[in-house]
Amino acid sequence: QHKKACKQRAAELKDDQKYIQGHARPEVDFCPICTLPIPLPVHENAKWNVCCMKLICQGCNLAARKRRMVNCLYCRTPSPKNDADRLAMIQARVVKKDPEAINRLGEAYCHGEFGLLKDMRKAVELWEEAAELGSIPALDNLGVAHYHGAGVDKNVAKSTEFYEKAAMQGHVDSRYNVACIELEKMNNYRALRHFLIAAKMGHEDSLGTVKRLFVGGIATKAQYAE
Repeated sequence: QHKKACKQRAAELKDDQKYIQGHARPEVDFCPICTLPIPLPVHENAKWNVCCMKLICQGCNLAARKRRMVNCLYCRTPSPKNDADRLAMIQARVVKKDPEAINRLGEAYCHGEFGLLKDMRKAVELWEEAAELGSIPALDNLGVAHYHGAGVDKNVAKSTEFYEKAAMQGHVDSRYNVACIELEKMNNYRALRHFLIAAKMGHEDSLGTVKRLFVGGIATKAQYAE
C-alpha cells in the first residue's frame, strides 16, 4: 500500500512539472540584435538567417533594409543569391552539428524548399537528431509529425510527449497544442491550466480559447481576468 502511494505521489509530482516549468520563452525566441522577444507567431515576425542560423526579428530586418545593409546583421556574411546558396549554407552548419540548422533542413524536406523534394521520413529523422542536440523547435515539429502521422505512424501519445518537452522549455505553440489535446480528451481542467500559461505568454489563440471556456462555464472570471 505504501509503495503504491509513493508511486502515485511521484507521478503527481512529475505531472506538476508540466505546469511549473516553461513560463519563460526560450533564448531562440529572442532577436540577437535588439535582444527583444520576437512577437508571436514567431514564424510571421522573424526570419532565419541561414548563414549563422540566427532568428532576426522583422523590426531589425526592416531597419537594416532602410540603411541598405545587405549582409547578415549577426555574422556579416553576404546574403545568399539563390536557393542553392541557401541550402549550401544550411548544410555547412549541419555538418557542424548545429541543432537549429538540422531542424531547418528537416523543415526544408518537409515543405520541399531550396529545390529539395518533399520527404517527410527524412524530415523526421533530421528533427529527431536536432531534438537530441537540444533544438526546441525540433521537438515541436516532431509533435506535429506524430500527431498527424506525417513521416511516422500516427501516435497522439508520442506527439503529446514531444509537445510537453518543448512546452516545459518555453515553446508557446507546443503548450497550446498540449492544451488542445487535453481538451480533446475532455480533460478540461488540465487543458485550461495550459491555455492560461500560454495566454500569459502572449499566445492569442490561447487567450481566445480561455474566453470561450469562461463563457462555457469552465474557466472562472478570476482566471479569465488574469
